[in-house]
Amino acid sequence: MPARNLEEYLDNNGVYYHCYNHPPAVTASEVAQSAHIPGRHMAKTVIMDVDGDLIMTVLPANQYLDPEKLRQALNADSVRLANEAEFKDRFPLCETGGEPPFGNLYGMPVYVDDTLMSEDWIAFNAGTHTEVIKMGMGDFLRLSEARTCSFAMLH
Repeated sequence: MPARNLEEYLDNNGVYYHCYNHPPAVTASEVAQSAHIPGRHMAKTVIMDVDGDLIMTVLPANQYLDPEKLRQALNADSVRLANEAEFKDRFPLCETGGEPPFGNLYGMPVYVDDTLMSEDWIAFNAGTHTEVIKMGMGDFLRLSEARTCSFAMLH
């Protein structure tokens, strides 16, 4: 599936969102701090290889992904962090590490950690290390076609 412009996708679906610019930051925690967003609202994406297929996981910036919890939640045989070479071509309009949590636009399923479900809004990288989009959780879940499960742990 070809990559679509994220803002165009949101606009075409009538979603209310804000796009913010911030000083360059790479890690989700740095982005949250730079954009003045609480870590529990700042979603980070982590691309994982699950039984040979790439998936996108989405979890709060202030938590870590627990591969064993993810393996159990998905009833998988093997789970590992995908390396950049395996997925960078799927995100042609994005800076590596700035991928927005819409794997469905890039041909991969999206899994959101349960802890994000208690938030009424989230913020996430908009494809770069200097832009963040903030939107309602309900709209995000609907448009990302995300499934939920538990795979995060606190720092």
